[in-house]
Amino acid sequence: MISMTNVVKKFNDKTVLRDVSFSVGQGEIFGLLGPSGAGKTTIINILAKQLTAESGSHIVDVEDFTQVGLMLEEDGLYGRLTTVQNLNLFAGIYGVDKSKVTTALADVGLADAGKKPVAKLSKGMRQRLALARAIIHSPKVLFLDEPTANLDPNTARGIHKLVFGLRDAGTTVFLTTHNMEEAVNLCDNVALLHQGEIVEYGSPKDICQRHDSFKTVPDLESVFVKLTGVVLE
Repeated sequence: MISMTNVVKKFNDKTVLRDVSFSVGQGEIFGLLGPSGAGKTTIINILAKQLTAESGSHIVDVEDFTQVGLMLEEDGLYGRLTTVQNLNLFAGIYGVDKSKVTTALADVGLADAGKKPVAKLSKGMRQRLALARAIIHSPKVLFLDEPTANLDPNTARGIHKLVFGLRDAGTTVFLTTHNMEEAVNLCDNVALLHQGEIVEYGSPKDICQRHDSFKTVPDLESVFVKLTGVVLE
């Protein structure tokens, strides 16, 4: 459903992606892991057709890009509108019944915030509203950029449950995170990204087992430190 082959991206004279290749199967939850500045958001922006790569190829295998859901770092929400008004607007753009607005808000734990202006929402609530907007049209492919950053553990677990439900309904999920525990709990496969290069790729279990000193899945972060010398925070 999603693939990149030998993608290179530069900003001015700085190379931010170096020969990046990976693939994501239909119905898979794929995690791109790495610290801030590693190139995670750049990869999503290229796949979402918001940036152009210098070289290489990439594909998101959908008939129409309206079948893609996006939750990016910049949420693009309208601060003067309420949460319901924001979602009604996007329901109209996607051509879906506005009854799905209520369902989407409930799915992300905002059922009681329908009349609240976005400008008065906390950062975490804005983040959940951006997720509701991304899933309101039941996308075939869903991109989530740091979906649980700034969320309390209980809310994050609710988002994880929602992601599993989307996967079970056939959605392919591509997420970025620097939270190794989240990646282990959610992802079928992951790519470890460091300074624009993929240093490991595979299931969390397989990655750990490829490194003799680390035999268990919770040691995924230790593998990253071993390969890069970088401690994720």
